[in-house]
Amino acid sequence: MSAEPQGLVSLVLHTHLPFVRHPEYPNFLEERWLFEAITETYLPLLERFDRLCSDRVPFRITMSFTPPLLAMLADDLLQTRYQQHLEKLLELSEKEIQRTRWLPPFHRLALFYHHRFTQAHRRYTAQYHRDLIGAFRGFIDQGVLEPLASGATHGYLPLMSYTPAGVRAQIQIGVQAFEHAFGRRPAGFWLPECGYHPGHEQFLKEAGIRYALTDSHGVLFGSPRPKYGVFAPIVCPNGVAVFGRDLESSKSVWSAEEGYPGDGEYREFYRDIGHDLEYDYVRPYLNGDGARLNTGIKYYRITGQTNDKQPYDPDQALERAAVHAGNFVFNRTKQIEHLQTLIDRAPIIVSPYDAELFGHWWFEGPDWLELVIRKAHAEQSVFQLAAPADYFQRYATNQTVEPCQSSWGYGGYNEVWLNGSNDWIYRHLHKMVERMVQLAQQYPQADGIRARVLNQMARELMLAQSSDWAFILKTQTHTAYAYRRLETHLARFQALYDAVTQDRIQASWLADVEAKDNLFPFLDYRVYAA
Repeated sequence: MSAEPQGLVSLVLHTHLPFVRHPEYPNFLEERWLFEAITETYLPLLERFDRLCSDRVPFRITMSFTPPLLAMLADDLLQTRYQQHLEKLLELSEKEIQRTRWLPPFHRLALFYHHRFTQAHRRYTAQYHRDLIGAFRGFIDQGVLEPLASGATHGYLPLMSYTPAGVRAQIQIGVQAFEHAFGRRPAGFWLPECGYHPGHEQFLKEAGIRYALTDSHGVLFGSPRPKYGVFAPIVCPNGVAVFGRDLESSKSVWSAEEGYPGDGEYREFYRDIGHDLEYDYVRPYLNGDGARLNTGIKYYRITGQTNDKQPYDPDQALERAAVHAGNFVFNRTKQIEHLQTLIDRAPIIVSPYDAELFGHWWFEGPDWLELVIRKAHAEQSVFQLAAPADYFQRYATNQTVEPCQSSWGYGGYNEVWLNGSNDWIYRHLHKMVERMVQLAQQYPQADGIRARVLNQMARELMLAQSSDWAFILKTQTHTAYAYRRLETHLARFQALYDAVTQDRIQASWLADVEAKDNLFPFLDYRVYAA
């Protein structure tokens, strides 16, 4: 490959889940969100990175790691529960091998899934010793993975602007959580939901952040108009750089209708034996409350817009992934060659995706990603895979532009997180921030049990600020759980506030709350004092 490629392509995987941990129950349905993501996304990505490094294929990829996910991956209780979850899947796949022995297409798939679960168990327990953060840290140390920090609980920052102390705390604690996990300062920051609000760059600069990512229109509608569109970073007046999302490369991957994942050869997400087989047969591997759940064993391919689904063929799907990887690489070369005729510098194409798309929603996604990396290395010399930060090594000076308020999601301007289904949340969140500021100023040097109460109040506030709850209420998917979480954190915050202001702190109750919501052991409530 040429030492000076005509352009750069930055693949960015946003890795996030809300903090879900319920030690008060032996099993909890929503903890499966984490378990499915580990099995179907995080372990497969690590496997591909391992293979690429073993084959000495050079690559650079960028991943954001949100603090709630990091806290769950490091939690001993959830690690134990995930290992038990894997062992149940192995048991179920063994049963499926026997059940399908006279059904050749399905028997082959039962063996396929049993092998996948066996490998996942081996990797998780023997290779990584349940430490997936350490596994990703290894690739960071090798220089092939560029990590991004994010907000403390993925709070949607534009709607916190009424109480700037809340924005600052989300960014400060998010950066501290990153340092706690990876032992280094982050250069880049993933703005939750790509949500940018004018002025927030001051908090990013204060936290030592060099650059952040936002959606396309956050850059394109900046003032003055950016000379290079989204194909070069812009720099805020205070020096923080902002990269905008490239729509063309993004849509070809995330769109189920127009993008690669909707191809008929790929695995159908919505046909799972947890829904298809007799309930008594699959019940031991579900939640036991009568609800049908996904097990991860899926025997059909997308086929087309029909209920007559055909059996899944992993070999044909892999072939199609290779075709789509080649198409993606070809399109990026043509895109960069065209851009070279329009601008006077090498363009950077920033392509961000939710990491869970790769493997969980789009089963073949990790294979596609590996094939893109291999083809980009072996079959072209027009572009180089790079992290956003690599652009500054080539172009240290960039245009100063004030970005525009923006987000990704429907409408692009907050609508997903502020609408009739969820607008009631924010008056509570604003009041909670005001009270945290009040108490941080009232007790500048609290210690002992009072400091514990104030720290726990900060945890409950940040957990209530998670953008996931507003998103769930908008999409009407797990609304009962979102309502319950919001009500729980609001009630705990109020009880803690009453305890500290009335000087009636019950140590046993406080310890119970701390044990349930135990993330951010380093948290200092005085982050709200400023």
